[in-house]
Amino acid sequence: MTFGARLRDALAAHGPLCVGIDPHEHLLSGWGLPVSASGAREFGLRTIDAAAGRVGVVKPQVSFFERFGSAGFSALEDVLAAARAAGLIVIADAKRGDIGTTMDGYAAAWLGDDSPLRADAVTVSPYLGPDALGATIRYAIERRRGVFVLAATSNPEAGVLQRAEPAGSGGTVAGYVAAVVQSERRLIEPDPSPASIGFVVGATVDRGALGLDDRTLLGAPILAPGFGAQGAEPADLRRLFGPLSEAVIASESRSILSAGPTNLAARIDERRALYATAVTHG
Repeated sequence: MTFGARLRDALAAHGPLCVGIDPHEHLLSGWGLPVSASGAREFGLRTIDAAAGRVGVVKPQVSFFERFGSAGFSALEDVLAAARAAGLIVIADAKRGDIGTTMDGYAAAWLGDDSPLRADAVTVSPYLGPDALGATIRYAIERRRGVFVLAATSNPEAGVLQRAEPAGSGGTVAGYVAAVVQSERRLIEPDPSPASIGFVVGATVDRGALGLDDRTLLGAPILAPGFGAQGAEPADLRRLFGPLSEAVIASESRSILSAGPTNLAARIDERRALYATAVTHG
């Protein structure tokens, strides 16, 4: 199955909630774990145990592992392997972006069949030029994996850049990124149902002001940070994404992880139920 098809099935079975795996220093301490690679590993494995069978998707934030150097990467490898073994779809939140062979290296690291860091999908940045992502998009599709391209991130600092209107473009930078990526994806994966290449679109941003209307994003899965601690709620999902809602992955991290290890499964169940209600009655 393609990544897009597997993701569709996971969302249909478990709902849109995605659990972030973000071993912040204060969360490690709050969980009674050391602020170290071993602490991050234990944090990740406990989160996987709680998430398995409750949600379809998890999203490890790579930076909180790689800050511990080689030991941190080893811990992340264990967490990724445990998530795969649990049948979860894993999105590595690495936000890599470059040109030429450098980007090829990142693609092989996060999506390669034999890589110890292999995930089902990876987040990438288009801001060295969205055309530079073409080879990565092809690499992912050929291996039945996915890519989520940063289009409209939930951090307010990005708005000035993403709303900017390049001369002669007739639209915004974010809209230009989406158009280029959609065009590149269709050359490799023509009219898929559903697509394997998607976008990161924050739940707290004004999509219309950023040039990311329903037509622009049509067919693409959407990884939506901003739910939970950043302010968006499950009840907002249909209002925010309209006809695109069935393809939205609602990412929550702190709102779930702050429950602590003993209450983690219950918090996931609680948040999942809110999304189920929103999807049914929204």
